[in-house]
Amino acid sequence: MSSLGNLTVLTGPSGVGKGTIVKKILESHSEVWLSISATTRKARLGEIDGEHYYFLEKKNFQEIIDSEGFLEWATFSNNFYGTPKKIVKEKIEKGTNVLLEIELEGARQIRKSFPEALQIFLAPPNLPELEKRIRGRGTDAEEAIRDRLEIANKELMAKNEFDAVVINEDIEKAFKEIEGLMGLKI
Repeated sequence: MSSLGNLTVLTGPSGVGKGTIVKKILESHSEVWLSISATTRKARLGEIDGEHYYFLEKKNFQEIIDSEGFLEWATFSNNFYGTPKKIVKEKIEKGTNVLLEIELEGARQIRKSFPEALQIFLAPPNLPELEKRIRGRGTDAEEAIRDRLEIANKELMAKNEFDAVVINEDIEKAFKEIEGLMGLKI
């Protein structure tokens, strides 16, 4: 009989390094599956249904909401986004470790819908460092940077809601710490 997998939720402010750490985990651990969100937005060029997102019509998405079929869901820019409960539970039952990279409100919903999930908050060493990283990406206008930092401030105030807080001062050290928290064989 195989053992069950686990669900790990990774949250943290924009620019803190979540995407980099997720990429490192997936490259190092084939036994980890990154959860795919459902969305009502149209697929962008090169996006594949079932690989990048599950693309749904609003009517279908609403039916899943009504039947409590999402671990969490939210609206953003007039589109719905959500984590389908069924596929996550199927993966866990087959012994697969599931990783979910998500924002704060989604993590709070998952705390209610799947309380056994391990919730990890990835934090910057400090706000000036986070600002430096966001500016260093060179992808955001000044107003967007200010918005991201304002949101980051609010998210950082919620870090004590999580099972673990990992400070990303050094990406390799943070990766190793998260790997250990997830119980992955190194």
